[in-house]
Amino acid sequence: MITIENVSKIYEEDIIALENINLNFNEGELIVLKGVSGSGKSTILSLIAGLSKPTVGEVIVDGKKISKLPDHFATSFRRDNIGIVFQKYNLIPTLSVTDNVLLPLFPLNLSHEIMQEKAYRVLKKFTIEHKAAIMVRNLSGGEQQRVAIARANINDPKIILADEPTANLDEKLSLEFIEILRELKSKKRTIIIATHDPLFFDLDIVDKIVLIEHGKLL
Repeated sequence: MITIENVSKIYEEDIIALENINLNFNEGELIVLKGVSGSGKSTILSLIAGLSKPTVGEVIVDGKKISKLPDHFATSFRRDNIGIVFQKYNLIPTLSVTDNVLLPLFPLNLSHEIMQEKAYRVLKKFTIEHKAAIMVRNLSGGEQQRVAIARANINDPKIILADEPTANLDEKLSLEFIEILRELKSKKRTIIIATHDPLFFDLDIVDKIVLIEHGKLL
């Protein structure tokens, strides 16, 4: 489903983020990208999401060479196929929970009724529907993460990418997040998590752990 072929990513001043990476992820797998901060984990997620392009090599997702897509096509592809859970949530604090969750739907020009129905359904799925009208700035860290997960799933994406998702959570909330992952995996979602949290390294739902150091696979 996801193939990364001979990919290198080099930034200005010859900073090598990734060097000759080759990876294959199958549909329905839960993969952990393991490495310290700066190892290249987040760069891999960014390439899969089409948020950046490799300097060398190909990124192929579901048969599409997304590394070759123009930006506007990459945006459409990402909206339709990929949900992203950011480390710092990337929510808009002055908007309500519902409005934050609906943001990915606005370019689709759906009716108000359909959008509200989709929002309620996904908020209920992640047990945050009782906060639908609350401003995000008034939520706890765990509640904000549930909103971020709901937003990532509003379009029912095939692929979920999570970047250090437990970095701002205590152990209890981290375990709750793992249960959410378990449910998503049971629905055959492909899930890729970039983390250095030991909590993920012995989970029964993890199919593969990929070790990364200084932009190289170990």
